[in-house]
Amino acid sequence: MPFLFMPEDSGKAGSAFDEIVELMERLRSPGGCPWDMKQTLETAVDDLMGEADEVREAMEKGDMENLKEELGDLLWTIVFTANIAREKHLFGIVDILTDTRDKIIRRHPHVFGDAKAESPGDARRHFREAKEKEIHGIHK
Repeated sequence: MPFLFMPEDSGKAGSAFDEIVELMERLRSPGGCPWDMKQTLETAVDDLMGEADEVREAMEKGDMENLKEELGDLLWTIVFTANIAREKHLFGIVDILTDTRDKIIRRHPHVFGDAKAESPGDARRHFREAKEKEIHGIHK
């Protein structure tokens, strides 16, 4: 499933994301940052929650420049946490990305399947129904 970007961004998102992942790996590698190397899944919790709060605050204020920065900080925290999980052989960023892609496709049967949505309400109903099926283990 191809991702859609503005024409000027075509092909850039993947390489930029790869660079962020490589940067994280370097920081957590021997010779990297001692503070970053010391972090654990447990210590990442506060950072994740703090960054999510800062994203919310920027959105509430309508401060788009700050929102861009805070979304970057939140993304960094997610990449950071995923890298720690990968080091523990739990899962990695690719697992997160593919699982998320698959979930979004499943939850939009009106776009990627045969269901019809004539209104935002119909689309939301399809989304909720698909999510409910997943919660009950029907599509997992």
